[in-house]
Amino acid sequence: MSPPPTPPRASRAGLALFWVYVALYGGFMALVLARPDLVALRPFGGVNLAIVAGMGLIAAAFALAVVYMIARAGR
Repeated sequence: MSPPPTPPRASRAGLALFWVYVALYGGFMALVLARPDLVALRPFGGVNLAIVAGMGLIAAAFALAVVYMIARAGR
């Protein structure tokens, strides 16, 4: 029985970007669990740091999707 075929370059790029996002989300969750006092700070006009970081995660997901789209178009 032969080994499964190697996934296309775009699939590998997609998996790599997925793991980048998992690391970002894991870091966010670790920060929330380890330092709840830090994420409760309100540095931006009354909005706490947890909300700002959560919006940053959404922006990061969008940015990674754009990177994937560019990588996919360049194949």
